Amino acid sequence: MINDTLFMMLIVGLIVSFAILGFFIWGAKDGQFDDSEKMMGGLLFDSEEDLNDAVKKDEKKKEIKKDKEQKKSELP
Repeated sequence: MINDTLFMMLIVGLIVSFAILGFFIWGAKDGQFDDSEKMMGGLLFDSEEDLNDAVKKDEKKKEIKKDKEQKKSELP
């Protein structure tokens, strides 16, 4: 009797889990989670200083990546 209950709970749990996963995938493919307004609002309301800081961060990341690749190529 306990084994039957556990087996039933396992089956119901798997069905519910796959249903939730299916709804998530369906919503993601349908564009439910896309937020184009956030990107445009960020561009409109960011100050020039914030944008310059973002550019500097990006350049710093590129420099670090370049240095790592250079060090990697120097190793025997």
